[in-house]
Amino acid sequence: MAAAMDARAVLALFDAQLRADPPPETGVERVWARDDAGAVLRTTGAYNFIGWWALTPEQTPAAAAREAAYFRALGQEVEWKVFSHDRPDGLEAALAGAGFVADAPETFLVFDLDTGDLPLAPPPGVEVRRVTDRAGVEDLVAANAAAFEREEPWRVDALTPRLNDGSLALYVAYGDGRPISSGRLELAPERDFAGLYGGGTDPAWRGRGVYRALVAARAAEARRLGVRYLTVDARETSRPILQRLGFHPLATITGWVLEP
Repeated sequence: MAAAMDARAVLALFDAQLRADPPPETGVERVWARDDAGAVLRTTGAYNFIGWWALTPEQTPAAAAREAAYFRALGQEVEWKVFSHDRPDGLEAALAGAGFVADAPETFLVFDLDTGDLPLAPPPGVEVRRVTDRAGVEDLVAANAAAFEREEPWRVDALTPRLNDGSLALYVAYGDGRPISSGRLELAPERDFAGLYGGGTDPAWRGRGVYRALVAARAAEARRLGVRYLTVDARETSRPILQRLGFHPLATITGWVLEP
């Protein structure tokens, strides 16, 4: 059984290191938008995102309206990500009032690499490989398309330049010589956390331990680099698997999306 975790302390550390002070990232710019409606940390560029803010309950409706107007003027989508422990009260009501729409909630899960390990080998006939070139990125995108039934070819050009910048490790699982599953390890230099993203498996290969093997491969790399905590924003399809591996559910997350 996984050791107990101090949820409040880990969430506070995550907020301080990754949300209030996110590391530089290729292709995006981060700016504090400040006025009488309060302060919001905007991420714009390759994607538009709001993940941290300093607002009072009285400022929240005006701040939500200001951000909605800003991104509508750009004609671009933005996501405002809210954790269950976030403040101020009334934030989600203000987002809804400004036209943001809630996605399905996810669970924020954390694994402490100092207290556990994930030595899971791939199932017979499956090989997990670290991506090192554009061809590997193309395989990752193909596996992701099969897993989630959506084509995103633009990801090849978005991910390939990051292969050597130290912020990303990509993995693909192969079965019968073709890509069947993939996942990303997002790294943050000088932070205690690394995130697992994009994990998904071709439906024909599910239930055999492929997804778990990809989690283990990324965990091994994170441990090698001295990372303390692995995090996942998990859908309900993967949450039970991750909890059985020893990940702790610390919060729920709702992404509020404003369409252009």
